[in-house]
Amino acid sequence: VVYMVWAAIWVTWNIFIICFYLEVGGLSQDSELLTFSLSQHRSWWREHWPGCLHEEVPAAGLGAPHGQALVSGAICALEPSSVEALHSGLQILIALLGFVCGCYVVSVFTEEEDSCLRK
Repeated sequence: VVYMVWAAIWVTWNIFIICFYLEVGGLSQDSELLTFSLSQHRSWWREHWPGCLHEEVPAAGLGAPHGQALVSGAICALEPSSVEALHSGLQILIALLGFVCGCYVVSVFTEEEDSCLRK
């Protein structure tokens, strides 16, 4: 049951992520919403996706945390926001599969308890 609650929360979060990266409903990738103004990094996929060419900029001041390079621009074969949305969609499918399996397991255990009480 706990897993089913977690799966529902996870699906909700991933729907938000899809809306955020596709800029649905007034959300913008340029906002500090996901980074809380603590980092200049915007997208893990933009920095690590195969086929992206990066321009690394040395950080002014204290530097990037933990030796990470700041990426000012990236040229990618596939837009990183699309990859973020696809990744979240895959996470939703996996969570929904887990939710359905969790419902089945709960129904099996509930059915077994009912049959034990009848005897």
